[in-house]
Amino acid sequence: MSDEGLPQSSGDGESRLSDRVVARFRLRARLRLRWLLHLWGQMDALEVALLGTDSAAAEAAWHVTESESQRLLTELKAVENALESSSRLKLLEQIFSLDPAESDLLQACFAVAVEPSLLRVCAQLQDDTARTWLTEGLIARLYGPRARGISPESPLRRWELVRSETVLAADSDALLCDPLVRDWLLGDNRLDEALVGVASLRRPHAPLPSWPVAACVAQVSRVLQDGERVRVCIAGAPGTGRTSFAAAAARGLELPLLVVEMDRVDEAWPTVFRRAQRQAFLDRCAIAWVGETGARRPWLDVPTCFPLQFLITDVAQSRPPAPMMDVSIELPPLSIDERRELWQRLVPGAESWPEAAVEGLAARFRVPVRDIAAAARRRVESPEAAAALVREASRTGLGELATWLDCPFSSDDLVLPESLRRGLGELTFEARERAAFWEQTSARRLFPQGRGLVALFTGTPGTGKTMAAQVLAASLGVDLFRISLSSVVSKYVGETSQNLERVLRRAEHMDAVLLFDEADALFGKRTEIKDAHDRFANTDTNHLLIAIESYRGIAILASNKRANIDAAFVRRLRYVFEFPRPDAAQRLQIWRRLTQEMLGAEPAASLDAVLGELAQAIETSGAEIKYALLAAMFIARQQGGALDRDQLLRGLDRELSKDGRGLNERDKQAIARAARAPEGRS
Repeated sequence: MSDEGLPQSSGDGESRLSDRVVARFRLRARLRLRWLLHLWGQMDALEVALLGTDSAAAEAAWHVTESESQRLLTELKAVENALESSSRLKLLEQIFSLDPAESDLLQACFAVAVEPSLLRVCAQLQDDTARTWLTEGLIARLYGPRARGISPESPLRRWELVRSETVLAADSDALLCDPLVRDWLLGDNRLDEALVGVASLRRPHAPLPSWPVAACVAQVSRVLQDGERVRVCIAGAPGTGRTSFAAAAARGLELPLLVVEMDRVDEAWPTVFRRAQRQAFLDRCAIAWVGETGARRPWLDVPTCFPLQFLITDVAQSRPPAPMMDVSIELPPLSIDERRELWQRLVPGAESWPEAAVEGLAARFRVPVRDIAAAARRRVESPEAAAALVREASRTGLGELATWLDCPFSSDDLVLPESLRRGLGELTFEARERAAFWEQTSARRLFPQGRGLVALFTGTPGTGKTMAAQVLAASLGVDLFRISLSSVVSKYVGETSQNLERVLRRAEHMDAVLLFDEADALFGKRTEIKDAHDRFANTDTNHLLIAIESYRGIAILASNKRANIDAAFVRRLRYVFEFPRPDAAQRLQIWRRLTQEMLGAEPAASLDAVLGELAQAIETSGAEIKYALLAAMFIARQQGGALDRDQLLRGLDRELSKDGRGLNERDKQAIARAARAPEGRS
């Protein structure tokens, strides 16, 4: 943990503190020893114990009459008066509300911690050379009648300033000063060992101009001045600068920021929470709690929480209750202008990139500050390299919830009716322009809901629904993810909608297109209510529909049967496309394109007649044509010759057999008729 921004001292004061605390212990030990020697000079130790002559009152009365004791008491008073001015000791007493007896006990433990040779003194004072540890009983006799043991409610125990350790099962526990407290009293501001690996000090950076840092600082200052404790809940997508905002706000309040990564904490959460609060009080630093597990982590019962803390959450994430006043701030995604400015400011050499390229980068990729900063650290040299880097960085955002799909196709690869092609073009245009459109104040005011872009693609298998989604993603220069239904659909009521919301929450701020194959499994018709199961099923469906309608990204719902999709939901979608099976002319176009690309122009031309026959005679989908050609090509390779009519027929027969169709005698006759017809050879 860096010491930057934390309370520091020259070290001289803390050195004098430890010297004075040790001197106080030594003087009290010498007084105690003089009394014991006086008693043992009159009788042995066993008689002293049996007769009970070693009482605190008798000892105090004897010291008043003994000259050397009077000298030691005078010296002790001077040391204790000097300790009254020890800033760190007084500050510790104030922070944790220690009474004089608790302060005495802490000082005794601190003295032994910084001067281990005093452990031998402890043994002598307890008349047992093996008992080299500090006990509550010994402290009570050394520090006078006000000293007492540590109760479970004592701040010493609740804040773990002093801890007990069993040395021998039948003996009193040893009292030890916590190592962090010891080092802090010595002037060493370090990170608690329980926080190592899960917490760090965050250096503040210049905030974005649009961030409401000044307003946040002003509001928090007013609450703190009223004596309230404040938890600032900063919501936003990961990477939008939520922790940087917290650091900037903390700096505005003249505090460093200790960031605790909650996702790195396991069963040690109670210890981490308590030690983080203690660290904040000792080093006077605000705490920021970061991580997806924040909503599930209880705000534990500690004596008191540090007055200023930050909770970093997603927009839809719930907050654990806390004994503090909540101030809520939502950080919106970066605007196009902010992204453009960050690309040019953070990335070395970006100021020399073409203006149009930077503008396209800023408009096309809704990346957070984190991803732009990561690209800057990688020192990308061109807008193309920057685009590739941010796309690569986003591919792990959905984890096991989705599968990334390659998008090698363009609109030229789609063989579709002209009306459908035109509709897909309009969808692509809106997808490309939507970021700039929704930054308009009037658009956001008039359309507070429904800013997402969700389209429904329906049609029989193989008609191009997935390819159209791939073409859309490729046209936008973003990635396409197929949502895994196994990670979303659950047999338990309510879990499916929760899983979907988790997918959409992660994806909403990614530059990606989501593809829901077999969408009717998620967004099917609501059923007539006949029993409690139907009621719960319909409730789950309602939640699913609300979740996808509220999604502000781009999603494609693909289904083989439009009739299975809830009709009320379909009416609310702005794009609904039916992908028909290709007609004869379109089938021929598909056959020709595929063979030309796979075989070359001349070999494909030699097959044109048979391709016309197949297109005219056999009703197939684009996918069936594609895989029939693939099967035929491998048959030809196995036979060692050029692709011919028989191999195409065998490949097509194999493909159609998957659906139990095959090429029967009627199909073969139809092909023969197509071969005789002039239009079959067009």
